[in-house]
Amino acid sequence: MPVTSRFNAQSTAAEVIANHDLSGKTALVTGASSGLGVETARALLSARAEVILAVRDAEKGEHVARDLRTVTGNDKAHVLVLNLGSLASIRQAAEQFSGRWSKLDLLINNAGIMATPHGYTTDGFELQFGTNHLGHYLLTLLLMPALQAAAPARVVALSSSGHRRSDIHFEDIQYRQRPYDRWEAYGQSKTADALFAVGLTHHFARHGITANAVNPGGIHTGLQQHVPQEEWRSVGWVDEQGNLTARFNKTPEQGAATSIWAAVAPELAGIGGRYLEDCNEAGPHDSSENQLTEAFHGYMPYALDPERAERLWQVSQDLVGL
Repeated sequence: MPVTSRFNAQSTAAEVIANHDLSGKTALVTGASSGLGVETARALLSARAEVILAVRDAEKGEHVARDLRTVTGNDKAHVLVLNLGSLASIRQAAEQFSGRWSKLDLLINNAGIMATPHGYTTDGFELQFGTNHLGHYLLTLLLMPALQAAAPARVVALSSSGHRRSDIHFEDIQYRQRPYDRWEAYGQSKTADALFAVGLTHHFARHGITANAVNPGGIHTGLQQHVPQEEWRSVGWVDEQGNLTARFNKTPEQGAATSIWAAVAPELAGIGGRYLEDCNEAGPHDSSENQLTEAFHGYMPYALDPERAERLWQVSQDLVGL
């Protein structure tokens, strides 16, 4: 049976985390200086967790951390510099984390980029796959001793309804031979994020560590910065008057709710490898649904396929040098 809750698409992160006491818990949120990351960190801090904001821009991160300390009354908001597009930066961040914290109860792999121009990370990986998946893969594996020390611990992998745009093209993940399509590349990276949750649960559930994939829904944030304004109308994000359509029907506070539910819900204790949306476990995508209002719902079977997850796990392990 699917895992369900009393929350829904309109629930906020604050509502989901109400009555939870995370005192003594340590959480790390990537991409925590804007959008969903800020709201995720805010909710965790409000429940008295110690939260590490992993961000690219230290100055921006410190500004956000100061604001969150003031708003939540919790001074345990810290900043960790992390560039997910650089394996060296990830290794340095993991080393710095381990030098200060001995355990990690919650890892929210929230950061991401979308529909970027064709490019590669400093290590030669296609930019979206390298940042959205491989960066988080390496970070999680390097933090595994801290996660094991906190077991039972949870990892949350931010996927997207965009995963339906592409399965993993194992024959040419990095777009070395095939023509680059920025939306297909985004879809591939988000499928990888979902498969990562399946793979991590398979490898580490016996050690008390589980992971679930989260589709936050349609939220207008900085994630869309690489999408030209004229394309917003053509893909149905805005109407003829320039107003956001039903595809962007969530606030950032609502968008962070499912990440928080994945992190703290008692009904998900010991459960991993699932695809969550609107604070409930999702079912397979129904292509017959109304594409305007239901486009963000459901998963493609390939995104939770155990064999694909294991193949991706081994490929990722080789690519990052573990």
